[in-house]
Amino acid sequence: MLSARTAFRRFSTSACAFKNLKIGLIPGDGIGREVIPAGRAVLENLPKDLDLQFEFVHLDAGFELFQKTGTALPDKTVEVLQNECDGALFGAVSSPTTKVEGYSSPIVALRKKMGLYANVRPVKSVEGIGRPVDMVIVRENTEDLYIKEERTYKKEDGTKVAEAIKRITETATTRIAKIAYDIALQRQVIRDSSSALTSLHSKPSVTVTHKSNVLSQSDGLFRETCRKVYDSNVEEYAGIDYKEQIVDSMVYRMFREPEIFDVVVAPNLYGDILSDGAAALVGSLGVVPSANVGDNFAIGEPCHGSAPDIEGKGISNPIATIRSTALMLEFMGHPQAAAKIYEAVDANLSEDKIKTPDLGGNSSTQEVIDDIIRRF
Repeated sequence: MLSARTAFRRFSTSACAFKNLKIGLIPGDGIGREVIPAGRAVLENLPKDLDLQFEFVHLDAGFELFQKTGTALPDKTVEVLQNECDGALFGAVSSPTTKVEGYSSPIVALRKKMGLYANVRPVKSVEGIGRPVDMVIVRENTEDLYIKEERTYKKEDGTKVAEAIKRITETATTRIAKIAYDIALQRQVIRDSSSALTSLHSKPSVTVTHKSNVLSQSDGLFRETCRKVYDSNVEEYAGIDYKEQIVDSMVYRMFREPEIFDVVVAPNLYGDILSDGAAALVGSLGVVPSANVGDNFAIGEPCHGSAPDIEGKGISNPIATIRSTALMLEFMGHPQAAAKIYEAVDANLSEDKIKTPDLGGNSSTQEVIDDIIRRF
């Protein structure tokens, strides 16, 4: 289970005052429509003694919506999230691999408009199954190459050239470094306070990932700023082992010795690639959650895509969405409710019987949902 101290600080004042929580549901495209109901189901079936009640609002976004209406992220969706909701769940988006005039990713736009500057992705193995892994990848969410400032032009000889701007700012890097260090400290608090919790780590560490040996200006600024935040708060962060890793070496070591990494912080593109790659260590993207986090809001988002090859077959793995729902609750200030969900999911995975085809089983999406809920 992951808990971020900054998240609790930012969300807890309002979260504790609300027992009736309104959650925005954004299925998006493909299997997003099949897994978002899993998040709703677990929220509706949480134990009554948690004293939480939920209401839900369905909101639109996605490439399929763009094809129908010319808009991938309606203003109404953003307005309802900002003005009415306490948190949200986002399913998946089918982004085309070739340029489509007028289209841009709705989840990228949503992160910017909602100020969700951190994408937090825990990757943890179940004890006794597969490689031992217990890491959190903290990905900067708002800049880098994902600002989507690109152009294509022709040279004098008629050949095309495509260019993209990679933007790294001190402001954004400072924010992401702080939340990474705070997550590392909070993970250690949880490890120290629970005798039942097994962990691969005895001391918190943060690994700053970059490519400043080549990109000395952009990645150099990311590296320097992360180090500056650490050094400027030395009393607060003294218990954290500060580490650095060039991104290509990071990929190599993550697959060779994943157990050495606790918290990893990276610019947007590297964080995206690392977190998807890390999913292979625990068997499937279908079990890896994430949360898009800002100062005042969190959106849970499973790491898998829209998976058109299995859409409509009823075999999508709902665990990433269910874990993302728990992660959303944590950042909203409800760790006890999140813990109930994590425990039920871990019990399902440990038993290793009711599982979808991506994990080698033959169970349906609904059968997995039902099995997890019965464990509350």
